Amino acid sequence: MADQAGEKTQDATQHRRDEARAEGQVAYSQDLGSAALLIVGVLLLRGWGGQIFKTAGTLMQYQLSTVGPLAMDGADAITLSQRIINTMGMALLPVLGLLALAGVLSSIFQTGFLFVPKRLMPDFQRLSPLSGFKRIVSLTGAMKLGFGMFKVAIVSSVAATVLYFRHEEVIFASALAAPELGTMMIDIALSAALWVGMALFTLALFDFAYQKWKHEQDLKMSQQEVRDEMKNLQGDPQIIARRRAVQRQMALNRVGDNVPNADVIVTNPTELAIAIQYVPEEMAAPVVVAKGAGAVAQRIRRLGLENDIPVVERKPLAQLLYKEVEAGHPIPDDSYVAVAEVLAYVYQLKGKKMPKAA
Repeated sequence: MADQAGEKTQDATQHRRDEARAEGQVAYSQDLGSAALLIVGVLLLRGWGGQIFKTAGTLMQYQLSTVGPLAMDGADAITLSQRIINTMGMALLPVLGLLALAGVLSSIFQTGFLFVPKRLMPDFQRLSPLSGFKRIVSLTGAMKLGFGMFKVAIVSSVAATVLYFRHEEVIFASALAAPELGTMMIDIALSAALWVGMALFTLALFDFAYQKWKHEQDLKMSQQEVRDEMKNLQGDPQIIARRRAVQRQMALNRVGDNVPNADVIVTNPTELAIAIQYVPEEMAAPVVVAKGAGAVAQRIRRLGLENDIPVVERKPLAQLLYKEVEAGHPIPDDSYVAVAEVLAYVYQLKGKKMPKAA
């Protein structure tokens, strides 16, 4: 019934995941990046804030104490602007640079390295009032609204809690001098912002987990979609099965033609079988004329018994030859000694002398 109804019960294939990623459809939480930027920004202000305010105060003091021309021309205005931009730019550069780095890293953490040129193109459908209204009144829009109100409540509660624990400092703030009062207010504000950031970051982690789950649900496929994708990528399964059956039959036919010419069959003892032929007058080294595993190995052994070909159990040698040598190719140099011992044993069983290479 699920298959007939088209229910998406199957996990997404790798091809489906790659297509979705190419379209920019990935699990992503905007709140996670925003919370990370807030925390990093507060920490940076705690570390570099004093230096930034000091630089700004020094610049202001210099500008106010310097007597300039009453009427400034264009060149004087440009010079003044450059001095202000250069001075404040050097003070703000570490903070802005690290904030940009934090933003990039937060995105990479969620999606990895992802570049989707299509997302850079304008989508005029999103400007449609009807589409916007549908997004607002949809279930997803309602959940976002509810989660946003919940975040507002959390932020308000955290900020109120920070102020409550430091209310005594606020009560006695009237006795402080202006610089000390300003320092205390900035410290309270940064502390509240840091705690709010950590609360938002915790909520964002849950949101990111939900986005990953929702992304997996959206990618799920029905059984018919899986079959259609397999048919498009690999062809009709029935044709593939028929092709494999023909290939197996051809392999068995080659085995039937080549095994009777072998001098010995090396086995694993039951899983693998390798037929070896050695004609010194024609071959520089013994040749693997047939090999196989499972049913093919059984056929090789059966043909060996039917044609009075010795079957010798050499597990390491059989594994090596099956892995490294294709049918019709000579054995590798490092197998000469082992194969020569097997051939010598076979000729000894037959009461014959080992032939010498020409």
